[in-house]
Amino acid sequence: MNTATLPLKSWPQRQPIPFLVLAAIVWLGLYQTLMPTSEALVAALPVDRASHLGGALQFFFYDTPKVLLLLTGIVFVMGIVHTFVSPERTRAMLAGKPLGVGNAMSASLGIVTPFCSCSAVPLFIGFLQAGVPLGVTFSFLISAPMINEVALALLFGMFGWKVAALYLGLGLSVAIVAGVVIGKLGMERYLEDWVRDMQNSQTAEVVEVAHMPWGERIQNGFAHVREIVGKVWPYILAGIALGAAIHGFVPEDFMASIMGKDAPWWSVPAAVVLGVPMYTNAAGIIPIVEALIGKGAALGTVLAFMMSVIALSAPEMIILRKVLKPQLIATFAGVVAVGILLVGYIFNAVL
Repeated sequence: MNTATLPLKSWPQRQPIPFLVLAAIVWLGLYQTLMPTSEALVAALPVDRASHLGGALQFFFYDTPKVLLLLTGIVFVMGIVHTFVSPERTRAMLAGKPLGVGNAMSASLGIVTPFCSCSAVPLFIGFLQAGVPLGVTFSFLISAPMINEVALALLFGMFGWKVAALYLGLGLSVAIVAGVVIGKLGMERYLEDWVRDMQNSQTAEVVEVAHMPWGERIQNGFAHVREIVGKVWPYILAGIALGAAIHGFVPEDFMASIMGKDAPWWSVPAAVVLGVPMYTNAAGIIPIVEALIGKGAALGTVLAFMMSVIALSAPEMIILRKVLKPQLIATFAGVVAVGILLVGYIFNAVL
């Protein structure tokens, strides 16, 4: 055979391990530069960094590449993982657990992943792609932003271990129970068609590629990135742009006025409604929580507000819309909102 007619192999196919090592180094390097780069971009503009506009721009310049990097990295890795582990096997393993066990495992994973709500979406998509049951994936999606180790440490320092432990326990309970409820409702039909088609195609593909060389596994990872990131990125931009537009505009005095310890019963749901349009992570909301508490707001009402900001943010819903149909987004938001309301009322009753 004339070797001149053979297709040339790309570098990832010829030297897959060195390629993966270099790609990981480049990815980590880019991730580490996000904060200084975003600050430098704002500094180069005729905008006061301390102003609301300066804060919004820095937020957008930082969060947009962060979420896209996370999405690309996670989807690429999941594309490689799929060549080793059958989605059907993953689904059977988690679905075969006793009721709530898979949800508890997924929610516990969320505690140790330092993601805000929008950053958790890429891993949520990866779980769906791997065939993890829908309810189990939602337990992760809820717990990852809601139960944050920084928030736990700050709550411990501000209010003591009892408040921190109650926050952890109730947050886990919301994530687990909400995931179980969503799973029992059997709402897989409300995944977007391209997600279900992707899940269905994985089973047949993995059987064929179980023994493929590493170079082809890497190509499979690239194919997943093109397929998923290519569909989702406009929604990521729209969601983060909304989050940036409202970032920093927190009317603390107004919120404190309706979250007081003697406020009526409707103050807890009102706090949840106020939190939905806002967007930050658990660590970013803690200073606002501290300020509201200092102004006399009830702790349960403030925690309900905090949980709604980080688990039911409008930017997150915009990004999820590319993956989930409106019926499933509404169910997710409703179940989580009920759990958050219970947390608020319980805290107000016992503290």
